[in-house]
Amino acid sequence: MTYLSLVLEIHQPMRLNRGFPLNHMKMIADGQSITGSYFDKKLNEEVFRKVAFKCYRPTLTILQELLESSRDWERPFKVTFGISGPFLEQAGLYEPELVDMLRALVRTGSVEILGNTYYHSLASLFPGDKSEFIEQVKLHTSFVRETTGYQTRVFENTEFIYNDTIAKTVESLGFLGILTEGAESVLGWRSPNYLYSVAGSKNLKLLLRHYRLTDDIGFRFSQKTWVGYPLTADKYASWLSSTPGDMILLAMDIETFGEHHWADTGIFEFLKALPNELKSKPGLIWATPQDIISDLSTSGSLSVPEDRTISWADVEKDASAWVQNPLQRVSFDRLVNLQEYVREVGKKEVTNVWRLLQQSDHLYYMSTKGGGPGEVHSYFSPHSSAAEAFSVFDSVITDYEGRVGYQLNEDRKKRQSADLDLKKKAKTRS
Repeated sequence: MTYLSLVLEIHQPMRLNRGFPLNHMKMIADGQSITGSYFDKKLNEEVFRKVAFKCYRPTLTILQELLESSRDWERPFKVTFGISGPFLEQAGLYEPELVDMLRALVRTGSVEILGNTYYHSLASLFPGDKSEFIEQVKLHTSFVRETTGYQTRVFENTEFIYNDTIAKTVESLGFLGILTEGAESVLGWRSPNYLYSVAGSKNLKLLLRHYRLTDDIGFRFSQKTWVGYPLTADKYASWLSSTPGDMILLAMDIETFGEHHWADTGIFEFLKALPNELKSKPGLIWATPQDIISDLSTSGSLSVPEDRTISWADVEKDASAWVQNPLQRVSFDRLVNLQEYVREVGKKEVTNVWRLLQQSDHLYYMSTKGGGPGEVHSYFSPHSSAAEAFSVFDSVITDYEGRVGYQLNEDRKKRQSADLDLKKKAKTRS
């Protein structure tokens, strides 16, 4: 029996205000908060509502129907979600019925929600201690539990970014397993279709994405020049049933359905039909990552040192999607260098803005890769170029650094003044 796990990523970033700082003073005059002027509320709402109409509502509706219609099957349909904090926040603001739909899906008992960093951030790549990464994971766990009623037990990092240090940190937080890419650089001759243990770990299990089968849907479904076109549910089911191994992990953006591939491509019909096609394949059973960890034995261990960090991004499947070129590295270093000052200030709004600036999307837009990866980066970016993405980020973070510095200076002055007062009072009493 081969376990089949479908994981859908749900994330919408809070995009930066491309007019900053040119319209900064006008926004303040109109009563908007200073930090609020960093992010483009109008654009974020427009994009969210558009994707909700094209993708989120129809896809979640179909999934609910599949879960209910297969309830009495011998091998019922199951699905897993990776949901970011920024998505849930924006859903609560713009399309609250989506949160209700997610709660309803969780109540079926056939849905798993994965742990993550709240901000879909790059905090796991910060050098040194992983305290910021840990805090964001805990925030995500609490928010998902409060919002959907689900307690996360299996983890996926932002964009499947993974190495042994991240795994060790995740294990310390009590997670049972972690998902990442089935990259050849790690696997060598081995297959992604088996459950592995993490090198040096006693309990943490490693589940690897089958990226080729995933990309057949995620990237190639509507590509008319592809040898596999058109991809029908029965054809894909036969591919899955003929794939050897203990498990197949398919993980893709939920926007695959209706946004990356529009409704007129037949993508929704494909999703509706696939479980029925697989129903006749006796060798396949739908499963969540927790099911896989509970039921399967491991087939050896895998080690991924920090200098060989992997992800699911681009052909390189490493961290180069975010920290390859000078624009990205400078921006990343500025985020890292702010950590001690943000913590010293200790104000909720200041910390929240810093963490929103850590969203992987901002640095992803700065990529200067060419070819297919470059086209994907450009597709997702609201900017005209990597240079514009950097310019906007640079303007925002420069203003933010100045405000953090000013606040820090004021706080230190107050502490010094308070200390002097205490010394004077002590001297007077003596």
